[in-house]
Amino acid sequence: MSERQQPLGPGTVLGILGGGQLARMIALAAADLGIRAHVYAPEAENPAYDVCARRTVAAYEDEDALAAFAAAVDLVTYEFENVPAATAAFLEARTLLRPGAAALAVTQDRLSEKRFVAGLGLAVAPFRQVDGAEDLAEAIAALGRPSVLKTRRFGYDGKGQVKIGADTRPDTAFAEIGAAPAILEGFVAFAREVSVVAARGPDGAFAAFDVCENEHRHHILAETRIPARIEPGCAEAAIDAARRIAEALGYVGVFAVEFFLVEDAAGQRIVVNEIAPRVHNSGHWTSEGAETSQFHQHVRAVCGLPLGSAARCGDVVMNNLIGDQADDWLAILADPGAHLHLYGKGASRPGRKMGHVTRVSRRAD
Repeated sequence: MSERQQPLGPGTVLGILGGGQLARMIALAAADLGIRAHVYAPEAENPAYDVCARRTVAAYEDEDALAAFAAAVDLVTYEFENVPAATAAFLEARTLLRPGAAALAVTQDRLSEKRFVAGLGLAVAPFRQVDGAEDLAEAIAALGRPSVLKTRRFGYDGKGQVKIGADTRPDTAFAEIGAAPAILEGFVAFAREVSVVAARGPDGAFAAFDVCENEHRHHILAETRIPARIEPGCAEAAIDAARRIAEALGYVGVFAVEFFLVEDAAGQRIVVNEIAPRVHNSGHWTSEGAETSQFHQHVRAVCGLPLGSAARCGDVVMNNLIGDQADDWLAILADPGAHLHLYGKGASRPGRKMGHVTRVSRRAD
């Protein structure tokens, strides 16, 4: 469907594929602008349902439900990158889809993503395509140990990944990821992980938040700190890399690029790890820590509205509340410097993201 260039403002109905916490926060931001959210997801219960104007509960393969959804909204976005390609194409033929199906196709397959990023002349970890245990043995011989085997599709928070250590058997590792098409990535000796969360509008306007530093525990993002411990020139290179990626994809909306920050005798340099074509956990700090939150920025971008300021309001720490950490909500509320966001999920369980907390040290005037 041809792109519409006029801005979509109050009264617009924004369709969102997926009903998790990211959809919830997008819907809340949309409501601030007089834009109603219509959430489409297969689950009967979801965090976003508490705050959206309308919901459709149906499978992503249900073309009748998808057609009715497309007819009921003015445009569609999504909260996660694993929307089936056929679903994205079906909707794009019937309504405005931002970001588009082509950008989704590149970023939801780790092999195509690595090839795309490398094709832009940006540094990535060495990688090899793996379609079987024999391929894996050859890839390990080429890239060495340690290395990481990842499924090409799906997988997040450490899921769909196996570390290849000194004693790891290729056949065992390949079986552990379900014998799915995969990619082997060579080890990058990095000092820390950082990310750039940015937005691009349909007119090419671009705005990036400050580079943030991320700490993972048990493969799940635990804490994000801003500013990151990164040299100014390296930070500029990371933001420029994000801009080049967005422009090459023709991307519209908020996205994140995760980097390994390498420190050696030559100084600091960045290596692209992954692209997330959506609002991102490492951007949650922006809700209180930036002039415009990533969720408001995403709504602005996909609706063709002017992008807001990405300026940082101070030094920020964002902590995910994982599992029973959310049970401390009363103590968090008693902290005058804490901003609590709970996702409205049911019972907590180990590894489940239940909410997050931001703390901002305001800059002196």
